[in-house]
Amino acid sequence: MSRPVALITGGALRLGAHLARCLADDGWDVAVNYRSSAAEAEALAAELRGRGGNAWALQADVSRRGDVAAMFASLAEGAGRLDLLLNNVGIYEPKPLSEVTPDDWDHAIGANLSGSFYCVHAALPLLREGGGNIITIGYAGLDALTAAPEAAPYQVSKVGMLVLTKALAKELAPEGVRANMISPGQLENSVDLPDDPATALPAGRAGTLDDIAGALRYLLGADYVTGVNIDVAGGYRL
Repeated sequence: MSRPVALITGGALRLGAHLARCLADDGWDVAVNYRSSAAEAEALAAELRGRGGNAWALQADVSRRGDVAAMFASLAEGAGRLDLLLNNVGIYEPKPLSEVTPDDWDHAIGANLSGSFYCVHAALPLLREGGGNIITIGYAGLDALTAAPEAAPYQVSKVGMLVLTKALAKELAPEGVRANMISPGQLENSVDLPDDPATALPAGRAGTLDDIAGALRYLLGADYVTGVNIDVAGGYRL
């Protein structure tokens, strides 16, 4: 049988790149989406091919419907299947809400929320063929959200992504397609990591990229789990 195929949006750097490597190690072929990090995406795809599978670097600005449609057409031609859409893009540009411009707002909502929907819409024909997974990277504390005015566009986009995830899970379950969310807290590479994570975070440490990979692997193997949001946050935002 052919290897399962994953597409990771924003997959060239940081968390996306780490999850791409983990999936490749687990026997997946991986399409690495990027917007502007061409060199990093091509290098990662070459690295993944060196591990024995197939990998592709696919350029698309996910906030642009035409880009997304072209990316999935290319994936369908090159891979012929899709088993996991991992919506990993997350524009996070903290500033006071009163200083957020309409362009700032459109950038965050377009990439994070609209981009997730565009990718789901384009991916569904392939996912339905084999009963695939949609997994979205969220934001810790969404189930009992406390407003953070310095991150309002990001929070709004992630709440919308949670609603989208639950709606997809309910509608697509009879077709064998599952939709879930993984919500990191403060990771060791977070841009706003507390100065002293050992005392600021209940678990006594920042999260690791492997913590997120563990949740991803759980969801991929949990055939009866859909429509859930898993906080991988060490108690952050409880």
